[in-house]
Amino acid sequence: MNAKRLIGGIFALLLLGAAQVLAAAPKAASSVPLTPNGERLLARYSAMLEELRTEIAKAVPQLDASKKDAFVAAYRAEALATAAELNALRATGFEKDKQAAAKAHDAAKAALARASADAGKVVDPVMKAVGVFLANDSLDAKLVKAAVLAQATPRGLAEYAQQGPQQEASVDALLGDPQLMREMLAADGAKDGKYGRAMEIFAAIQKASPKAGTGLFRRLALGVSLEHAVPIAQSNPVDQADAPAVVDPVRRYLHYEKAYLDGELDAAFAKLSPWEYRMVVNSDAPDEILAWGREMLRNYRPDHIRTENQGWRYSIAVKTDVKYGSQDVKNDLPSLQQYQNIIKNGGVCGRRAFFGRFILRSFGIPTVARPQRGHAALARWTPQGWVVNLGAGWEWGWTDFGQGPDFLVMTQARKNAKAFAEVQRAQWIGDVFGEQRAFGFNSPPSGFWNGVSLYRQRAIAAESKAVALGPLGEDIAESNESKEAVAAENTPISQADRKVTVDRRGVITLPAIALSKPAGNHPQFLAMKSFSGGVQLHCVRDLKNAQEFEYAFDAPQAGKYSLVAQVVTVQSDQKLLLRANGAQQAVEIAVPYTVGRWEQTPPVEVALVKGVNVLRFTRPAPSGGLTIKNFVLAPMK
Repeated sequence: MNAKRLIGGIFALLLLGAAQVLAAAPKAASSVPLTPNGERLLARYSAMLEELRTEIAKAVPQLDASKKDAFVAAYRAEALATAAELNALRATGFEKDKQAAAKAHDAAKAALARASADAGKVVDPVMKAVGVFLANDSLDAKLVKAAVLAQATPRGLAEYAQQGPQQEASVDALLGDPQLMREMLAADGAKDGKYGRAMEIFAAIQKASPKAGTGLFRRLALGVSLEHAVPIAQSNPVDQADAPAVVDPVRRYLHYEKAYLDGELDAAFAKLSPWEYRMVVNSDAPDEILAWGREMLRNYRPDHIRTENQGWRYSIAVKTDVKYGSQDVKNDLPSLQQYQNIIKNGGVCGRRAFFGRFILRSFGIPTVARPQRGHAALARWTPQGWVVNLGAGWEWGWTDFGQGPDFLVMTQARKNAKAFAEVQRAQWIGDVFGEQRAFGFNSPPSGFWNGVSLYRQRAIAAESKAVALGPLGEDIAESNESKEAVAAENTPISQADRKVTVDRRGVITLPAIALSKPAGNHPQFLAMKSFSGGVQLHCVRDLKNAQEFEYAFDAPQAGKYSLVAQVVTVQSDQKLLLRANGAQQAVEIAVPYTVGRWEQTPPVEVALVKGVNVLRFTRPAPSGGLTIKNFVLAPMK
């Protein structure tokens, strides 16, 4: 295919998609019949919206029709050219004729440059004309009420309110509270416009917790209420047929409230917005599995919690411990929840991205799915901005909020909350007047006010001078080995940490980090501070090579000893082979599958001599990760 035909085909597809969206049929009629009271409520809410729509139409800047038409035409041309350039770029990675694809991309870039230049001549004067209006909040009380009515639809509110006096009162309370409506809308509104249910959840959370009325807990309550307005199906172990089918939103709120107060969440959790909390609290995992995720990582890889690399904090567990490949998925246990099975048995891109998002949410970090052609990845929040894990850069994939580049620009603009309110006012006006919401310039082009919102959003992001963060883990997205170096925790080991102790009964406690071989820092044997105190040793997952390590220590008396180790594992079918003092025959130690919790290995018999002893341990390949706190040798009677 030559470049001209390729770029022409891209434009044709975009034009067709845009036409389909802009000419979309109205939403299908609800299957919920209205009662006589429901019909009364429908008429009431419809009248409210129509009255507000009339008032808002008079209050917005009255621009010349020809200027508005020219603005919309310029915006649509630039949007189509933006999407065409993105699609042409992606084609360079997948088209067989690389030369033709590259030429098509060059042509698309040139077309976008022309469209942007042409748009600027028309758009800039209009943006100046509406700028003062968008920066003014004097219309907000009417605007947010109209936007809620438009997003929920009068019919949707009537269906909810007709259920009873309590539901009708809940809708009335919401429509009578401009501040609450504004907070909800600023967080992108109730899921699928279900404001009645969101208000019900919000009230229930307030009743369940006295803390939920102010500060971060109010923001958290809002995030939970808006996101769970549409129930989230809960992912339960297969064996738990009687487990709840959906996540309980009030319990979800209380789970995070308690976890925060107990100091279990990331420090950044306290500073998130309601919109960001939505991308924390929407896990399909049961609350007890979220708690398990935190416990597991604290026990197994505490360094993943403390790492200064914010782009990999927590989610680096995918890189180190979720094996790539689907060959072991058949070993998933029905007694385990999905995410416990994933770190146990690995998986291809989808399962790995699922686990990455799960562990981030466990610790209170916002995250979204960021798939791309033929691959699943994730995007995550960091204090420096959003970043992609386990996939290519933003331009190669999309999110639930639109294409990757559009999501990135939105997050950059959102950092300036005051300025971003101008973007949202334009969006709300578009909602009120029936425009199709556009998430970015790569979305099918919409109407005048959505165009205004996008140009303002882009300007705010540009003014922020935010630097887009490059993807992390792209080279390990579909493999087990990565060239991307991530600094390991450099835990200083004192003599006290390494000290072998003997109690009055002759029981020897050998700290796992008191290695005699290999000496010093070693990439396969990592010393790290334990959350339970002291220092622990982590033997990294190795699918190819056996690992050997030794301990030299003094025993007060010769004899037979019972040896156990305190260990944590997240993968099954592991063992240690032990040779004491050069013995030819190895003793096999069955390493239990602890599902991320501390347990003891089954005791084995070891013969020690008085004085210096050497214990040599071997981990046959392939081996999963193994964390060891200590070895205890007790004299056998």
